[in-house]
Amino acid sequence: MYDLAIIGAGINGCSVAYEFEQAGKRVILFDMNGVAGGGSGAAGAFISPKFSKAGELKEILDVAFDYSMAFYEKNFPKLFTKSPLLHIAKDEAEAEILKRYKESSKRQLLEISSELNESVSINAGLVNAAPMCEAMAKSAKFVKQKVETLVYDDGVWVVNDAFSAKDVVLATGAYESVIKEPYVQLRGVWGHRVDVKTTTQNPHSIHQFVSISPTREGELAIGATHNVHYHPQTATEPYNVEEGRAELLEKASRTIKLENVEVVRDYTGLRSGSFDYMPMIGPLVFSSETMQNETINFKVKKADYSEYTYYPNLYMINGSGGYGFVLAPYLAKLLKDRILGGVEIGDRLTPARFFARWAKKA
Repeated sequence: MYDLAIIGAGINGCSVAYEFEQAGKRVILFDMNGVAGGGSGAAGAFISPKFSKAGELKEILDVAFDYSMAFYEKNFPKLFTKSPLLHIAKDEAEAEILKRYKESSKRQLLEISSELNESVSINAGLVNAAPMCEAMAKSAKFVKQKVETLVYDDGVWVVNDAFSAKDVVLATGAYESVIKEPYVQLRGVWGHRVDVKTTTQNPHSIHQFVSISPTREGELAIGATHNVHYHPQTATEPYNVEEGRAELLEKASRTIKLENVEVVRDYTGLRSGSFDYMPMIGPLVFSSETMQNETINFKVKKADYSEYTYYPNLYMINGSGGYGFVLAPYLAKLLKDRILGGVEIGDRLTPARFFARWAKKA
């Protein structure tokens, strides 16, 4: 019997595993592809804030960025590289956004600059993606298998008819859903990263058309949220790694001149994003049960999420898009505080917001 079962061993699932292990809980972690076997293993894992106009996503990313920078440096310093970040505008609209950012930001801005375009420079970082996930999940029992059945029986969740846990967290990304709920719809976004050896010296991270960052191995990591249309479970043809690699290198060359390039390795995988771009974290609404409640008016402008019926002890952490390694430590802490301490998660982040929209139209 485990305190917590986590389904999905990407950065979200592994961050939750780490939080609960630190709290002294017994954790079991499932993934059909292995730890960081999906989008997290292919992530550039660049730790940076969002340079954009004010908004809810920018606000949570600002908080999560500060939290994750301190978290990685304190707990996993050997897997975290702290380096300056140079964000260069890729067009006039972004240049205007960066100008406003520099005028209003309370962060320390660095003197690194681009001679060609408007830019912003701050202290940021890079995570060694797959090893970080493995380190976080080290103390959990890991089971490499697809979760086929998840049944709640007599106060306990039973996974694959073989493992039991008090609480369950779904961290499955954009792959197949374990619990089929019509309001949970995620965007699958294909990611691709290449690590290269080059004689070009680049001591800091650069974000423009793609992200380019130095690694501890003396290589450059070049990555992007690459293809919004490709999905490995629905595509009729396999992803063309060579074409994707060529595109990444071409986009990187628009920013810096890469010389004597040798591609060391490719990483590919599916990232998950929500349709309002905000992450999804918290308890899962039981839609069929809730829709049968005749006392609820689903057409109201502002729904009361406390009226809904929820699955017992079942939670989700998902939809982080290209900011998984920035958001995950912070979101995992919020989820731990919710499950173990009863601390409520803001309505803007919970999956219930998507149920409320779906129920209005149902």
